[in-house]
Amino acid sequence: MAEPSNIARPYAQAVFELAQESDSFDQWSNYLQLLSDIVGDENMQMLIANPGVTRNQLLDLILEIAGEQLDEQARNFVRILNHYRRLNSVPLILKQYEALRAKAEGVIEADMETAFPISDEQSAMLTDALQKTFGRKIRMKSTVNKELIGGVIIRAGDWVVDGSVRARLSKLASALDV
Repeated sequence: MAEPSNIARPYAQAVFELAQESDSFDQWSNYLQLLSDIVGDENMQMLIANPGVTRNQLLDLILEIAGEQLDEQARNFVRILNHYRRLNSVPLILKQYEALRAKAEGVIEADMETAFPISDEQSAMLTDALQKTFGRKIRMKSTVNKELIGGVIIRAGDWVVDGSVRARLSKLASALDV
């Protein structure tokens, strides 16, 4: 059986090339995010897995939910994914598409986990610092992770900075065991 990322790759590449040709990166990001949200819904997952639901019923439902938010090319993309039973691949297609887009635009995708929500000013300050470090534009996504206790973890490509209280406590515990 093929790896899910290998299944998603040609679709992500095709969408990327289409978006690049028509200079519609943002539009396709929005389409893929919408589709990912739709197919990622637990009720939709049950319908996708249900052998009693035909592909045409599934397609009609997804297109109805999306409504006017998809143009004809995006609707055709959904038809192709549905025909080849690849609807569950949409989240991976989105992820791979965004990676291709970021590379083409010279942007580094960064994920920031904080113990508590941070202000826009704090986020901008961290983003600016990363942009100076990497010499490239940074697209920062923030999430709150209460398990961190305090501090922040930033991941940008292969680069990770763990400034969380949890990590510091782990280091202290390791040092005390010596």
